[in-house]
Amino acid sequence: MKKLRARFKLWLSSEDAEGAFGDGKWRLLKAIDNKGSLNAASKSLRISYRKAWGDLKKAQEALGVNLVEKQRGGVLGGKTTLTGQGEKWVKAYTKFRSDIEKEVAKAYKRHIARLVK
Repeated sequence: MKKLRARFKLWLSSEDAEGAFGDGKWRLLKAIDNKGSLNAASKSLRISYRKAWGDLKKAQEALGVNLVEKQRGGVLGGKTTLTGQGEKWVKAYTKFRSDIEKEVAKAYKRHIARLVK
């Protein structure tokens, strides 16, 4: 058997919004920060622009903050940047996810690793 590893999907939900924020929206915000536009970010993640925009709207409504700022095109084209709140969410979620990964790895070692040869 090939070596196994623990994998997980993580998201935050509220009573009003299932999947308010999670790995997908986190990756989208990181891609926007890296690429400078929602269009380029959605292409790099291989999701449609419509899905990307819908995910952003859902997260912003659920969290009650603006995560991105859009500037319409023109001669130089449009751009999308993270707001201060968007940057805070990316940074906090990155640390949160890292903590969870460490705990999952510990639990894997305690419960599963000994079964895998």
